[in-house]
Amino acid sequence: MDIMLFHSRYGLRPAVEAAAERFRAAGHEVWTPDLFDGRVFDDLEESRAFREETGHEELLKRAILAAAPLSERGLVYAGFSLGAAVAQNLAFGDEKARGLLLMHGTSDIAEDASVDELPVQLHVADPDPFEPHDWLTAWYLRMGKAGADVEVHRYPGAGHLYTDPDLADYDEDAAEQTWRVALDFLDSLGER
Repeated sequence: MDIMLFHSRYGLRPAVEAAAERFRAAGHEVWTPDLFDGRVFDDLEESRAFREETGHEELLKRAILAAAPLSERGLVYAGFSLGAAVAQNLAFGDEKARGLLLMHGTSDIAEDASVDELPVQLHVADPDPFEPHDWLTAWYLRMGKAGADVEVHRYPGAGHLYTDPDLADYDEDAAEQTWRVALDFLDSLGER
């Protein structure tokens, strides 16, 4: 599979590159665009200020410019937290998208959104302060209405960005389970 993997609100941290290497070791080709132009954050407030200054539309534009030259290949869009929201937006706008792998985040879905049985897998902490249960239930229903084929995997007791070993949220067991399930998901896309 060809995977476009977007980083979280903390920027292109080593954990994103480590995830890309896991996917590459399993035989996938992976791109990790830097939407923050080299900026990396340890602090949520600094990251939030940078995102507000840069603007949502500009970040989405950067993501589109990174993915557009590769779109013909039939990409799997993937991302962490903010990057998951970006990946979801791009997958819904790309009729050649092969799949959508979301870790720690989702995005709004337009009322008239439509995809043709797009395979979607979400991995999220349970509970997650950024992805509350009511939101996830509504998101799941809207994804189904849009035509997506959705799996949701929840990890009780894990922190929001539990796959990043350099953050306080890290949960080794949940992270390893996520990687196993995600790799199986990617393999299943190759069989479609």
